[in-house]
Amino acid sequence: MSKQEVLHPDKQVSTGAYSAGVLCDGWLYISGQGPVDLATGEIKRGSIEEETRYTLAHIDKILKAAGCSASDVVKCTCHLADIDEFDRFNAVYAEYFPPIRPARTTVQSVLWGGIKVEIDAIARIPEGKR
Repeated sequence: MSKQEVLHPDKQVSTGAYSAGVLCDGWLYISGQGPVDLATGEIKRGSIEEETRYTLAHIDKILKAAGCSASDVVKCTCHLADIDEFDRFNAVYAEYFPPIRPARTTVQSVLWGGIKVEIDAIARIPEGKR
């Protein structure tokens, strides 16, 4: 088993002791992403829709860095600070992922820095890019 780190192309500041993504045996594991400006480390506060779009943009950049796209994602875990915002979160999430959408778990969680959403993902690397 060999592992390879996948970097977020915009990351300029340390946000913790983790890899943005790890490639292993044809799979990409993406760490929890949130609405953080990775050039400054500042939280990008906004509505649940805005924070979800910003978070999914981070996931998209990591996927692309590994040669993947949203259609390669098979599982997501989504953490919401307020589960009552689920419908609004879900509407944005549904725009991002094409059918067949990933399997998903969504829970209410206490999130770092008062962010509203954090999402991690698992993707299968396309056959020709492994």
